[in-house]
Amino acid sequence: MKIIANNYTPGEIIKIIRQWTELNQKEFGKTIDRGRDAIAKIESDKNKISLNKLMEIAKKHNIVITIERK
Repeated sequence: MKIIANNYTPGEIIKIIRQWTELNQKEFGKTIDRGRDAIAKIESDKNKISLNKLMEIAKKHNIVITIERK
């Protein structure tokens, strides 16, 4: 499956990655050393996440995020 990252917020991208890995927020949080509450706040865009961290998380879960020029 492929998504265009430009159409989503960073929090929505994290949620998509988590759903693709079939983990709940607590389980997903453990894979990136964060708690369930932190994941919930990131997914709702209450907490920000850097592009570098987003890319690290994607790589850890074997997901590729690409940036393209229109």
